[in-house]
Amino acid sequence: MTRICLVSGGDKNYYPLLLEWIASIRRFPESSGMDIAILNAGMTKEQVDHLRQAGHTVKDAEWPCPLPKWKIRGREYLKACVARPFIPEYFPGYDIYFWMDSDTWIQDWAAVELFLEGAKTRKICLTAQVDRGYPRATRVKWLWRWPWKVRSFYFSNARKAFSFKVAKELHTRHVLLAGAFALHREATHWTRWQVLLKQALKRGKIFTAEQLSLGVLCHLEGYDKEILPAYTHWLCEYKPLWDTAESCFVEPYLPYERIGILHLSGVDEMRLDRAVTTDFKTLDGQTAQMSYRYPHVAEGNGST
Repeated sequence: MTRICLVSGGDKNYYPLLLEWIASIRRFPESSGMDIAILNAGMTKEQVDHLRQAGHTVKDAEWPCPLPKWKIRGREYLKACVARPFIPEYFPGYDIYFWMDSDTWIQDWAAVELFLEGAKTRKICLTAQVDRGYPRATRVKWLWRWPWKVRSFYFSNARKAFSFKVAKELHTRHVLLAGAFALHREATHWTRWQVLLKQALKRGKIFTAEQLSLGVLCHLEGYDKEILPAYTHWLCEYKPLWDTAESCFVEPYLPYERIGILHLSGVDEMRLDRAVTTDFKTLDGQTAQMSYRYPHVAEGNGST
C-alpha cells in the first residue's frame, strides 16, 4: 500500500486558511487513509494543540542554514516555504509527499489523483505559470519604440541568487510552481533541491528561494518533471468562470474543465477576510458576486 502524506504549513495568520485546506481534503472520502502533516512557522500554542488533537502531525519548521537577522527581518513564517525540499526529513515514513500551500483548497479530487499518479513515476509532479488563461508571462519597460527592460520571475531573482548566466538561461522558461507539488520519497530531486535552495538563500532572497531553485533543478539540471494542466492547480489572480449549474469554478475557456485546486494568489484582502467578494462571469453569461474562499465551512467542515 502506498503511504501518502498531504503537507502544508503556515503561521497564526494563515491558520484559518489552513483549516479550510484540511476541511477541503477531508470532504472527499478518497482522502481516507492519507495523513495530514503541518509545518508550524509561527502558529500559537492553542492552534498547534488543536491541530494535533484533530489527529494531524505538526512539526516546527526551521531555517535550513544560518541566515542573518537583516535578511530574515522577523519573517519567521518563511520557514514553511524554504522547508519544502526537506519534507521527508520532517515527516519520515511515507512513499509520496504532496505539498499544497495553506492558501489552497481542493475543489475536485481528480486533480489530486493526477498529482499522485505523476509522483509515482519518481518525477516531480507540478504545474507551471503558463496557460491560455494566464495573460502575461513577462513585464516590459519601453524606451520609446524599443523594449528597454524585460523582467520575469526567474531573471529578476536568479541574477543575485545564482549568476547572470543562470538568470539568462532561465529567463525565457515558464515558471514551475512550488505551491503544489507531489514527489516520491525515493526521487533524487530532494537532496539536490536542498543544495540549490541553500545556495539561493545565502546569496538571494528568502521569499523566492524554493521556487527559484526548483526552476534551476528542473529546467537547467534536467531533473524529471511531470507538468499538469493549469486547471489542476489554478492561480486565482487570473479569474476562472463560475458554473452555476454545477456550483463550481471552471477554466475560462473551452472545454471549461473543473478547477482542481484553487490557489488564492493575488487576492490578499480575500485571504484575510472571508466576507470580501469579487465578480465572476458565469458560463450562462451572467455575473456572480462571490468569494474564492473554501465555501463549505458553514457545514461545520472548517474547524478540524
